Amino acid sequence: MSDIEEDECKVVLLGDTGVGKSCLVLQFCYGKFEDNIDSTIGASYITKQINVSNQILKLQIWDTAGQERYQSLAPMYYRGSEIAIVIFDITSQDSFIKAKQWILEVAGKEMPNLIIGMVGNKIDLEKERVVSSDMAEEYCSLNKIHYFETSAKTAENVQEMFFGLALELLKIPKSKRTKKKENENDDINQIMIESQNHNNTGCC
Repeated sequence: MSDIEEDECKVVLLGDTGVGKSCLVLQFCYGKFEDNIDSTIGASYITKQINVSNQILKLQIWDTAGQERYQSLAPMYYRGSEIAIVIFDITSQDSFIKAKQWILEVAGKEMPNLIIGMVGNKIDLEKERVVSSDMAEEYCSLNKIHYFETSAKTAENVQEMFFGLALELLKIPKSKRTKKKENENDDINQIMIESQNHNNTGCC
């Protein structure tokens, strides 16, 4: 009999369009990168099983659309999340401002002990950086959230980011973690159907 415990958690990715949310998921789950992939419509869903500290954790990853017209749907996707990953593009000041808005939004919801990670993506474009590491780290330190810098293209720090946040979650007793509502998947499935009305390109 195995001594490895099994658990699961809901993870949501938030951020402006084009910051690389889908690319990070693709790199983490499949170890590959694509320059031009379809923008997420509403949200996409994927599971990934990992071993953290001798515990099997099934990550239910929700990759949300960054386009403004889908933002009203976001609460349906992040409700019940235990990990929120808020991503910005280090070459875009606007995406950093939007990331801070997302953090204020999810932090204000009734999700006790939600683990929030801010991620500065596209560090392979260091020469084009406009958001300094110091600026982002200071913000995260003041708000008591975790900060990572990644490259979905080169895979730098991608695994470390997901595993690091998962490890933080497992430090919280299960009894104090966010409980998922029974009808949540039904609500989300209906919204996903309603939001499939068009398609765009670009790494979302």
